[in-house]
Amino acid sequence: MRTAVIGATGFVGRALVPALARRGEVVALARRPTVAAGPGVRAVAADVTGSLSGTLDGVDVAYHLVHSLGSPDFAERDRRAAENVATEAARAGVRQIVYLGGLGDERSALSEHLRSRAETAALLASGGVPVTTLRAAVIIGAGSAAFETIVSLVDRLPVMVAPRWVSTPTQPIALADAVRYLVGVAGRDDALGRTFDIGGAEVLTYGDMIRRVGAIRGRRPRILAVPVLSPRLSSYWLHLVTPADAAVARPLVDGLRNPTVAREDHIRRLLPFALTSFDDAAREALQGAGRMTRSRTTNTARRRGSSANGREMPAKRPSPR
Repeated sequence: MRTAVIGATGFVGRALVPALARRGEVVALARRPTVAAGPGVRAVAADVTGSLSGTLDGVDVAYHLVHSLGSPDFAERDRRAAENVATEAARAGVRQIVYLGGLGDERSALSEHLRSRAETAALLASGGVPVTTLRAAVIIGAGSAAFETIVSLVDRLPVMVAPRWVSTPTQPIALADAVRYLVGVAGRDDALGRTFDIGGAEVLTYGDMIRRVGAIRGRRPRILAVPVLSPRLSSYWLHLVTPADAAVARPLVDGLRNPTVAREDHIRRLLPFALTSFDDAAREALQGAGRMTRSRTTNTARRRGSSANGREMPAKRPSPR
């Protein structure tokens, strides 16, 4: 089975590509495809909001993982991306699109962020290719913006006056479990045209997650929830006390007013396996973040060492005109 991962360099895409490569050829699409070329992986540069012509030729299953948070017009960009993928998938004869969307009760007043995720699912199906949608809340793994924000709050604020969204229930899922579900639905006739809620083993509040990560890191953060911080002020608050970019934080925070808990468990019967506990997922994410930091530090030191030793690459001579 030949698969394509659209958004291959994102947080989930980086974990999904090697898992799929163990089953067959993978086309890894991204604007700047930095996916390491390896057995069965072909990196392709493509802007999903522009032209995708020919990028899905010969593909059986296409994964859509693109989300434009951080752009002021993220909803419009995601709309164009979904329409382009639907059109190209239909033209190329793709048999299934797998989309990772967001949990949230669609009968409630969804935030713009969660509303955009639901709209993307509908647009992906507009080209006639069957879509399998997996809806997740917070995904716990190294590189997750939501998880890194929680870790930053734990590390920087022993006592925090927090917005009331710290009491909103959610059902976080380990990155490894989310990837297992994504891989597992590919090519299955009983998954075509269906939407599945995927969640972890526990329903927690954001305050619970902050305390649990604190316990793992040997800290005991105190949380004082107040009802007065608007989504805008909450995003500025996160920007001040964590590495979160305000443009990314604001739509995320706006979505935290919506409970994000799985309302059905059909995926558990389709793909039964033991779910990872929150604490185990958090420990793995923290270890992964440490490995990523050490790798960046080592690469930086190597570059500096090369320059200090006079072994830098010679400057490229100008081409004759």
